[in-house]
Amino acid sequence: MPDIKVRVGQQNSIKVVSSIAGDTSGTLSGLSDVNVSGGLSNGMVLVYNATTNKWDATLELTPGTTQNLDINGGSF
Repeated sequence: MPDIKVRVGQQNSIKVVSSIAGDTSGTLSGLSDVNVSGGLSNGMVLVYNATTNKWDATLELTPGTTQNLDINGGSF
């Protein structure tokens, strides 16, 4: 990747080389904190799992036996 050079005003400035770190595949399943191990299907959403510290692809907004979810869509 070529260096990116920046000049601010008339004086030379510190040059910063920028690079993309991590997965560059462009897919959610390529991210280390996303779990799609159960397969994917239409209608799935990502739900955060605090036990695994990952986002799980699921068809249930509240997985498990406790089905308690409040959704606040804001005021219109």
